[in-house]
Amino acid sequence: MSEVREFDTRPAGHPSAESPLAWSFHRQTPPREANAGVALREHAFLDHLILRGGAIVLDEAVREVLGLALPARPNTLTLDDGGERSIQWLSPDEWLVIVPAGEAFALERRLRQALGQAHFSIVNVGGGQTLVELSGPQAREVLMKSTTYDVHPQAFPVGKGVSVVFAKASVVLRRPREDVWELVVRRSFADYCYRWLLDAAEEFGASVER
Repeated sequence: MSEVREFDTRPAGHPSAESPLAWSFHRQTPPREANAGVALREHAFLDHLILRGGAIVLDEAVREVLGLALPARPNTLTLDDGGERSIQWLSPDEWLVIVPAGEAFALERRLRQALGQAHFSIVNVGGGQTLVELSGPQAREVLMKSTTYDVHPQAFPVGKGVSVVFAKASVVLRRPREDVWELVVRRSFADYCYRWLLDAAEEFGASVER
């Protein structure tokens, strides 16, 4: 019998909920400029899990449950064929798993069953962060204004993800596809990062998709 008390963070009945950027959108109408050089989109309410433990046992469990390999190389990202589920290396014994809304509870339960008595930790952090997608021909220029980390394609190829200082906040910056960047942002930094992105993108024109 499991000694872990499992808790479904998405109660039945589908009560109303607000994304971390809901107040930002309410405070000011999001821009929708034609021919914008930068497009922003919040992928709200995705499920985020932090996995910690030995790479070998976690990899076996993740392959069995998700059908994905655990990224073994530092600062790399693994995605499923549809791009809806991802696993990112955060540290030698820590990975971030992002899956569609509503999957976390069942996923956590299946992972715990697969891992058995191994030494590991699974924490649902979806309520504390959100994912902002950045795309468009000038997206990289906006990032160059925002972080000292080298985002040149030679230094930041597709499939890479790193924790960086973004303006005066900490975010996880990822590049899942050639023309798309993602920022995993803490809820408390969401409005700040959103407004920073709009300001940095002003010269190129910005469009916020909801």
